[in-house]
Amino acid sequence: VVTPYFNKTSQAGLIASYTAVADATELPVIMYNVPSRTGVNIAPETAYALSAHPKINAIKEASGNISQVAQIAALCGDDLNIYSGNDDQIVPLLALGGKGVLSAHVPPQQIHDICQLWFDGKPAESAALQLQLLELCNVLFCDVNPIPVKAAMNLLGYQAGPCRLPLVAPSET
Repeated sequence: VVTPYFNKTSQAGLIASYTAVADATELPVIMYNVPSRTGVNIAPETAYALSAHPKINAIKEASGNISQVAQIAALCGDDLNIYSGNDDQIVPLLALGGKGVLSAHVPPQQIHDICQLWFDGKPAESAALQLQLLELCNVLFCDVNPIPVKAAMNLLGYQAGPCRLPLVAPSET
């Protein structure tokens, strides 16, 4: 569930919003913290308050703030699963107790392998693969996500089709 956008809310408003969503479903809820798109950051203390809800079991952290992720991990412990929302920060989040990554993965096998190597007790190999893919991660953010990912998938022959408006095809540059 993405943080509500357009009308920037307070942390109390985030607690009320996520609680209302969790109360309205039988499904587990993953909070999506992506302040660059919503204009609002889920503070660690807010994540902690929401982790007490029985249906809120995870946060997809795409704030880019590793210190914040550490604070969430310290406050919430096993009460909230943390997933990386940024392909270039998988290993740092795993090192802080993260459970994996939720993102648009290109190439998917290598992103899987970063996590698998970590969970197999091979952190150096996991980090090496993360660093090997860093340039590709950066290139895939040369335009608004998911424009580059869709273009890459189409170039690889996966027939991902065009982006929905207001997103358009990437420029030649």
